[in-house]
Amino acid sequence: MAARAPTLMQCLLAFSLLSLTAHAQLSTTFYASSCPNLQSIVRAAMTQAVSNERRIGASLLRLFFHDCFVQGCDGSILLDAGGEKTAGPNANSVRGFEVIDTIKRNVEAACPGVVSCADILALAARDGTNLLGGPSWNVPLGRRDSTTASASLANQNLPPSTASLGTLVSLFGRQGLSARDMTALSGAHTIGQARCTTFRARIYGGDANIDASFAALRQQTCPRSGGDGNLAPIDAQTPVAFDTAYFTNLLSRRGLFHSDQELFNGGSQDALVRQYSASPSLFNSDFAAAMIKMGNIGAGNAGQIRRNCRVVNS
Repeated sequence: MAARAPTLMQCLLAFSLLSLTAHAQLSTTFYASSCPNLQSIVRAAMTQAVSNERRIGASLLRLFFHDCFVQGCDGSILLDAGGEKTAGPNANSVRGFEVIDTIKRNVEAACPGVVSCADILALAARDGTNLLGGPSWNVPLGRRDSTTASASLANQNLPPSTASLGTLVSLFGRQGLSARDMTALSGAHTIGQARCTTFRARIYGGDANIDASFAALRQQTCPRSGGDGNLAPIDAQTPVAFDTAYFTNLLSRRGLFHSDQELFNGGSQDALVRQYSASPSLFNSDFAAAMIKMGNIGAGNAGQIRRNCRVVNS
């Protein structure tokens, strides 16, 4: 007897199962049995790290963002090989790798070979934000670690500090993030510091929409030439506190980056910037939701659980 052709419903079911296999769902309870103390281990290490240097909370938040925009949230930025660490947007700026190394060692001692570096980075970014006064959220877990890194994708996908609003919306849109997500996530600039080379053009006449006294202040430590690595707080008011001062600064044309000020420059995000400036609760809620959404980029079951976050398992 000839085999019966599969029905449309059977085909759709097979396709759905294939898609589920390729894009495994993350879960906040992924390690509940295999590594029940994971979150307390990460929290303890992050508490110590932020106590030693408050800036590190901002650095790890940025590290997670720069990981997720390149191949998804797969820990590729942690690899020494592949050139991602030294790509244009990352060279001489991404930091915090030693903290991730410490957390990984602590986690491996408790649960060897179980927890991915990508998940550790996601938890560290959340805890660093919260320890600096920002919101907390339940982090979906179950990512696996990439075996490759990509300098070319880092150069293509990470928004430059010179980006226009249209470019920002486009780059975030590529990752499945809305304009609202983009503006909320940009609020991470309420903490952290920036190198002179990333904002020099803006403070020396590159932009008309900059407060003159603010430009003069930044020029004190960022000369017209030289001093490329000199640092300035992105939010000069409260540089190590996660709050809404970043958005308040934009209202008075005191955004450090051209891309920052683009969020409040007569465009589509002006109203939202005003809302975030006036409502910390709205900003915190939207930020947490956008972080969860960003953390889902590229979630799947391909890859490995790296024993050392810097190198692929041999």
